Amino acid sequence: MSTIAQAIRSRTSVNQYDTERRLTDQEIANLVELATLAPSAFNSQNWRFLAVRSPEEKARLLPLAFGQQKVVDAAVTFIVCGTLAPHESLPSALEPARAAGIIDQSVYDMWVQAANGMYQDNLQLQRDEAIRSGSLAAMTLMLAAQGQGLASTPMIGFDAIEVAKAFGLTANDVPVMLVTVGYPGASNWPQKPRKAVHEVLELV
Repeated sequence: MSTIAQAIRSRTSVNQYDTERRLTDQEIANLVELATLAPSAFNSQNWRFLAVRSPEEKARLLPLAFGQQKVVDAAVTFIVCGTLAPHESLPSALEPARAAGIIDQSVYDMWVQAANGMYQDNLQLQRDEAIRSGSLAAMTLMLAAQGQGLASTPMIGFDAIEVAKAFGLTANDVPVMLVTVGYPGASNWPQKPRKAVHEVLELV
């Protein structure tokens, strides 16, 4: 079995974390570096990560996550954001690929023009794209954590408006989910059974 398959098959969302084990800032940065390898439309990379890791900031986040203790017990709780208006930052996001010769000027121009046409006057599509990109990045973050012997949990149980206010998010930041990451505690549920493949797959 490949390492990727092992990570997917062994990953489960946990509620109990080892509160004695921390992550260094470099370890946190390494996880985010892997998360940023997630795909995004036009390679716009329209995401941001706020790593809440100090006791004081975790305590501030706790009531905004409806008192869920895991945001405090985990080594770090990420506020994973997708960003609106991806067309505005796309030229700078694509510049490294153009400079490296991965895409040429014609592709660069075509993608920038297409993104402007798609997103500029379509706020719903901007939000849809922010949720998509943030979700892909969050899943990649969780698999990165699993691959390093860490546990994680995606969380939708939080007050997005108050989190945005409390942690200084911009008007373009959409808090997609919280992701707690740390070393697993002594007692957690095993991975819960999934629907059978035939229930969710249609071959056409």
